[in-house]
Amino acid sequence: MSGPNSPLQVESCGLALACVPGKKTATRNPQPAALLCGLGALLLVGCVHFHSQPLSPTETAASLEARSLTNAGLRVFFEKNLHGDLTHWPPTAWDLDMLTLAAFYYNPNLEVARADWRVAAGGIETAQERPNPTVTVSGLHEPVPDAPAPWIPSVLFDLPIETAGKRRLRTEQARHLAESARLNLASTAWQVRSQLRAGLVDFIAARQRLAILQHQVSLREDLVSRLQSQLQAGAISTIELNSARLALIRARADQADAQRLLGEARPKLAGALGVSARAVDGLEFEFELAAPRGVEELTTAEIRRLALLGRADILGALADYAASQSALQLEAAKQYPDIHLAPGYSWNAGSVGEHDWQIGATVDLPILNRHHGPIAEAAARREASAARFRALQVKVIGEFDSAIASLRASQTNAAALTVLLAAATALQISTQQQFRAGAVDQLEMLASELELNSAEQARLEGQVKLQQAVGALEDAVQRPFELPQEIFESKRTDAR
Repeated sequence: MSGPNSPLQVESCGLALACVPGKKTATRNPQPAALLCGLGALLLVGCVHFHSQPLSPTETAASLEARSLTNAGLRVFFEKNLHGDLTHWPPTAWDLDMLTLAAFYYNPNLEVARADWRVAAGGIETAQERPNPTVTVSGLHEPVPDAPAPWIPSVLFDLPIETAGKRRLRTEQARHLAESARLNLASTAWQVRSQLRAGLVDFIAARQRLAILQHQVSLREDLVSRLQSQLQAGAISTIELNSARLALIRARADQADAQRLLGEARPKLAGALGVSARAVDGLEFEFELAAPRGVEELTTAEIRRLALLGRADILGALADYAASQSALQLEAAKQYPDIHLAPGYSWNAGSVGEHDWQIGATVDLPILNRHHGPIAEAAARREASAARFRALQVKVIGEFDSAIASLRASQTNAAALTVLLAAATALQISTQQQFRAGAVDQLEMLASELELNSAEQARLEGQVKLQQAVGALEDAVQRPFELPQEIFESKRTDAR
């Protein structure tokens, strides 16, 4: 219960100060108590209190398992980035752009990159802070006859003054590091899209491959059945039948392998999205494995130049180099010592003046070292940053050239397989017409259908290789695309 003479308790940042209004610690000296109360009030300003946020693996796992592509929050994210209200939710079919938005909403790698960027951005505020002054309170025991107290209290301040623009250079370095982290977020977003595209190609190809092989197994089963009838009639030998049976066994093995690949592709696609595998069950996708349009636009010399100068990781490496430049400048500035002003006050009850004031200054003397070691380390780190940048550009050149060569070869292969499929289709149509006319039998008809099936499977593999080559070229170029603004902001990613 407080009253006019009760102590007022002040708690701040783990410190507790007691000030008793209306009372004096000494009849002739109220200044030290008032000074301590004033310092206590200053400590109250701007304190940030810690709040515990325990992480529960059980709750986190449950939230991740509950993620879905029908989430209301995901719909809001879509409407913001598509600039309009969605009349149908969820979509009846998902194309690559819509899946990319869903991956931007859910993928955990973006959460990590976003958190790293915020840590780096917080470093700017840290770098801009000025060093706090310090205060030392002490007492000297000096018994003096007839003095009211044998203690001489004193207060000594330390006021640091940074020189040579150290705070500005420190802030520049922090800004460059924050920009590097921001560009890393953009680079991570591209990697998420790349992984998603690869997963989508694998999933659709696995599904089509399984359908082709299922049809092939059906055709070979029909063929074996008819050959068995002919063997019983004595029209063929067991060698022909055994050969057909062996081909059927191979087809069934290929079908089982295709089923395995489809089972692996589904969680891979879900993982790229950042959801569980069951979240993609029953979804329809709009993605053609045929050669995409506009791919030739990525093979020009201008695009090559843009890849070498404008990729997010290239710009991030430049920001890292700029940060190393600022770090070197900061170490060079540290050759010039900071100044520490040291004003002080003491109250001597036994002296005539009672109040004693003093002023002093502290400066490091660069006698034993001139800070050459840290400067040399910072210069070496700058050279290492430059070497990493050059190595990254060499890597981009290699990726671009390799992707172009793979694309050309894949285009040639896909064109040849398209011709093969056209020939097999024409043969199957001709055989079917002859079968209707009675010129060929059912076995020849089945043989033409198997040739068409093999051609379809070969063309599918060619299309997959072409899509993979296109993906590699896109990764080498990292053709700029506009990132949703929300990707740089915090958001809830649970299923609610």
